[in-house]
Amino acid sequence: MTFDAITGHQQQKSILLRALSNQRIAHAYLFEGADGIGKKMVALAFARALFCQNGSGCGKCPACIKVNNHNHPDIHLLEANGAALKIAQVRTLQQDLSLRPLEGNYKVCLVDGAEYFTNGAANALLKTLEEPRSGTLIILLTSQPERLLPTIRSRCQRLPFSALPKQQLATILAEKLEISTTQALILAALSEGSFQKALGPNREYFLEKRGKLIQSLSALSSDSIIPTFSFANELYLDKESLPVILEIFQSFYRDLLLLKHESPVEELANQDLLELLQQQNRQTTTASLLVKLKALDTARFHLQRNVNPRLTMEVMLMQMTAA
Repeated sequence: MTFDAITGHQQQKSILLRALSNQRIAHAYLFEGADGIGKKMVALAFARALFCQNGSGCGKCPACIKVNNHNHPDIHLLEANGAALKIAQVRTLQQDLSLRPLEGNYKVCLVDGAEYFTNGAANALLKTLEEPRSGTLIILLTSQPERLLPTIRSRCQRLPFSALPKQQLATILAEKLEISTTQALILAALSEGSFQKALGPNREYFLEKRGKLIQSLSALSSDSIIPTFSFANELYLDKESLPVILEIFQSFYRDLLLLKHESPVEELANQDLLELLQQQNRQTTTASLLVKLKALDTARFHLQRNVNPRLTMEVMLMQMTAA
């Protein structure tokens, strides 16, 4: 995909194109922003323009086609192996970068998920950043720049990326997915500007299962524990989808907080559930909503640390119904 074909991120594209035009390319960049908003597409477009035989990232020359097909010999992609980017991967990368380019004037490395570096791997990479070889370009992609070593951040040119505005993303989704404007707005709001989330498998939950999940959650009461445990078991049986389910619950409580502060309906993520939102708004207080959101955050924390998911859901729902 060329720069022109990428929606949004005009400032970032302009900075990179100017660097190409002036031949003042930094040896390392840090692209930071939420997952799935286009950082990797921009990085690949930058590499394509760097290798393009026409100097523009045309997408048609042999070099551009190789980048498009992910088989250009001078581009190296580094991704987390399991749950981490390990020192062995960095050592292999350093060996590759020590060799002369095969086809272009640069050796380019894209590190996707730079926040997953182990301490050993991060320190090994730091040596490469401190003593960059001529004709080497490293682009780190991360959604959590605070997890990187300060010394790594300081040796990169940082480019922050923001999600697309909800209305702009909704317009694109409505056309691409052939869905209604209302569905597109809901999907844009719940995906938080991430194309990856909007077009990925979570779309089924956002558009088809979200309403039933929120209805079931809203029907729970502290007066009867059996429905609470039954719903916890239902969530547990779909444990692979728990992160997105918790996002859906969070969006619902966020909408309720917005209603408490008399925000316009257009700002709500779950606009199609307005009647239920208004009903729940009359029955809940701001204090109870904050307790529910805290229970969600705690459950997410426990799931990330492999606490028993069934127990996690049971405790979370009991805390919510008691609030």
